[in-house]
Amino acid sequence: MEGREGTCAGGAGRASGATQDWDGLESACNACTRCPLCATRSNVVFGAGRRDAKILLVGEAPGANEDAQGLPFVGKAGSFLDDMLKTIGLGRDKNVYITNIIKCRPPGNRDPLPSEREACLPWLRGQFALMRPKLTVCLGRISAAALIGEDFKITRDHGKWFEKNGSLFTAIFHPSALLRDPRRRPDTFVDLKDIQKRVTEIGNIE
Repeated sequence: MEGREGTCAGGAGRASGATQDWDGLESACNACTRCPLCATRSNVVFGAGRRDAKILLVGEAPGANEDAQGLPFVGKAGSFLDDMLKTIGLGRDKNVYITNIIKCRPPGNRDPLPSEREACLPWLRGQFALMRPKLTVCLGRISAAALIGEDFKITRDHGKWFEKNGSLFTAIFHPSALLRDPRRRPDTFVDLKDIQKRVTEIGNIE
């Protein structure tokens, strides 16, 4: 078990502004103009799943399908993620909540800029403060770098666990990366089984 300085758990108590509940937080996020992405988005992608879940999954940013539908992980990567979760008894409508670091799609699906990440992180801090998840799973390198530590390397550190403010954090390869490179899937299967073990230790996640 390791500890690093990330930007979510450490700031969970500083949730964005004076918003105290889920509906208020989502409404404020939907009206956000903190960065230029507000001018190019079709929809804010706030998140989906069980708001009272003990397991939080965090990706990097919405893609084209997510931007069109206003929901996270709804394309091929989303379908693959659902299949991955199902193998360990998890599901977005069952016992997890899914969101992203960035709530609006970057043009051309480019990596989010540091300024965009900083502008958007208060929304994630607010979600984290309301949920107080026991387990947080970062989906991919960008999410892991933001939440676990800037020196996080997904090829080196995937599957490792980090404790922050009473919550356990880990990271796995992004579903899109696994679709592009199936050679990563055996490692991810091991990581998923370890997540399943941690979930069992928590107990009563539904």
